[in-house]
Amino acid sequence: MSTEAELKQADKTALSVLEEAGNRRTFAIISHPDAGKTTLTEKLLLYGGAIREAGSIKQRKAARHAASDWMAIEQERGISVTSSVLRFEKDGIKYNLLDTPGHKDFSEDTLRTLVAADCALMVIDSAKGVEEQTEKLFEVCRLRNIPVITFVNKYDRPGMEPLEVLSNIEQKLGIHPVAAAWPLGYGSEFQGLYDVIDRKLHLYIKANHGAQEADTEIFELEEGLQNAQLSPALKEEFREEWELIKDEFHEMDPDDYNTGKATPVFFGSALSNFGLDIFLEHFRNLAPTPQRYADNSDTLRALDEPFSGFVFKLQANMNPEHRDCTAFVRVATGKFERGIEVKVDDLSKKIRMTSPHTLMADDRSLLQVAYPGDIVALFNPGEFKIGSTVYKGEKKKYDVIPLFSPEHFIKAGSKDPFRRKQLREGLEQLSEEGVVHVFEVPNGVGNELLLGTVGVLQFEVVQHRMLAEYKVEMHYTPVPYHTARWLTENEEIISKLKSAFSTHVTYDLDGNPIALFDSAYALSQAIEKVGEENLFKFKQ
Repeated sequence: MSTEAELKQADKTALSVLEEAGNRRTFAIISHPDAGKTTLTEKLLLYGGAIREAGSIKQRKAARHAASDWMAIEQERGISVTSSVLRFEKDGIKYNLLDTPGHKDFSEDTLRTLVAADCALMVIDSAKGVEEQTEKLFEVCRLRNIPVITFVNKYDRPGMEPLEVLSNIEQKLGIHPVAAAWPLGYGSEFQGLYDVIDRKLHLYIKANHGAQEADTEIFELEEGLQNAQLSPALKEEFREEWELIKDEFHEMDPDDYNTGKATPVFFGSALSNFGLDIFLEHFRNLAPTPQRYADNSDTLRALDEPFSGFVFKLQANMNPEHRDCTAFVRVATGKFERGIEVKVDDLSKKIRMTSPHTLMADDRSLLQVAYPGDIVALFNPGEFKIGSTVYKGEKKKYDVIPLFSPEHFIKAGSKDPFRRKQLREGLEQLSEEGVVHVFEVPNGVGNELLLGTVGVLQFEVVQHRMLAEYKVEMHYTPVPYHTARWLTENEEIISKLKSAFSTHVTYDLDGNPIALFDSAYALSQAIEKVGEENLFKFKQ
């Protein structure tokens, strides 16, 4: 029976967990390629004090690579291939920023990462508006009903007028855009922003190629307009727009925002640092505190329960000199402490977490404690997989990471027949990371494996990493598969599909069955034969 002292200590611990969780904000950035996501990420770190000088991907004067892009292929191509987990603190709030790939071919990594985020920051190019990849990623946010905050970037360049941007967001995404900051001038005339929330006008002075924080002067509206170097016509145009939007944010239904039906919209330029101070000032209040996750019995777990979390990402060989694998765990409940003993899924043995850390790209810092909302990077002893539940005390299981259906397929083999073992080992590792789906070749002879991806460029990343990390030079052979659907382990359904027209059943390396179809017609025939409810675009 617990003593009174023990009960008081338990209450104190629970209160500490809830207080610490209340100081966390965990968010993912989503965007189309070239919308400026990586630059914005760098500037958030700059304003958060995590770095002293920002390095831009496209900025030729910068002598360094972006802190969030660590893989060689990322630095060579100037694109984000993997999801980075970055942490910074500002004004007592600890931010966990899940920086995701912008390129559509790596959207599966982004889709998984969004499961670990409590809200999304959507970055839009002011000239192009909402683009295809943004729409696809927004659909995942909509499925989870998480809040979305919008940053319209590159507003110091020619682009859409601000009212046109709002119309574009509403038309493309079906979400109600609500102005939270409003630009004074745009393109070459862009001089500042009106903070709709605090009702102040900020005028900006560009500084040092955007490598340092922008100088700001803050005014009441009319005084600021008098100090702005704009024509009377542009000032009057601003007043007319201001009349339209000045009260909309304060009248926004909080439930519409919290469920992703309305999005606050900020304007600015990440490259020139315009608008970032206003955005960060209000982001701490707009971004939700850590949300509760439901376990596989649909029970919402309380934040102050004993520690638990789930693995949403694995990344191997972040240090090329050591063949390691890092597991990224979202803390769902309780207090994580260095040295804690945990269980993983159904394994009976306990694992001691001796060297947890946080990351800034590939720079590691030892982590002593973590709370709900935090992301902990752990050495993978071999038991962790994407979707694994890590817990202390009472058994928990979170089934929150879905398997997405591959859209592109190719057969892979080693050019050197004596490196077949390394081929399989390397591809198994990349499969566990979620870089690629790996299957046995239907009716194959065992010397090749079938690779499946959401985007074609992922095959190039696999080829690059297999050579760099496993010294395996690969060759690819085209295959005719049109589409795929995951199956349940129902032998009757599997048997029917094995005899179906232009249909092939195989298994991934974990034994999950999948059906491969040579054509859209073959898929339609399979739907008739076994029912669409037994063919899954994604499954837990």
